[in-house]
Amino acid sequence: MLGLKLPTDPRWVNIVEKNIDEILTDHAFCEQKAASTAISLIVSFPEYPDLIQEMIALSREEMGHFKMVHDRILKRGKTLGRYRKDEYVLKLLKFFPSGGKRTDQLIHRLLYAALIEARSCERFRLLSEQLQDKDLAEFYRKLMISEAGHYTMFLTFARKYGNREEVDKKWGDLLAYEAEIMKDLGTSETVHG
Repeated sequence: MLGLKLPTDPRWVNIVEKNIDEILTDHAFCEQKAASTAISLIVSFPEYPDLIQEMIALSREEMGHFKMVHDRILKRGKTLGRYRKDEYVLKLLKFFPSGGKRTDQLIHRLLYAALIEARSCERFRLLSEQLQDKDLAEFYRKLMISEAGHYTMFLTFARKYGNREEVDKKWGDLLAYEAEIMKDLGTSETVHG
């Protein structure tokens, strides 16, 4: 369903289990970035009222997810920790050229967002199926379902605002590029790394 070309090595969960606090901190910042992406789309593309309505709802939902993750961090007697760059996203954002037509910029941002959500969904599925902590596994199962909805929403908007054939070609090319990025990742307790 997600279309990812290179699945995550299931052994990634073993890395995560050795430092749950790290994955929770990274996850919290991912939720913040997802909310800020939604807000950025509102600011950058106000002429799309249907997109604006969905991004308002998404920003609220993502901040709700941030709170849920933050609450889990506090419950473990920890604090959030410092922000760190997401190497996966930094590499991914180099795929499409910057500039160009406004519509192309929108399509590219929607496709990036769809792919990030798809990879998060795939990783959350692994966590939900393999974590020893059953409460945390159930938490990630619920979030996996949410991420799948976000992935399809972003991809649907990209196809709505662009030429379907061109968008699907860009999506396929982006998926292939992402698979190359993933060959070097999966060795740290981060959502995407």
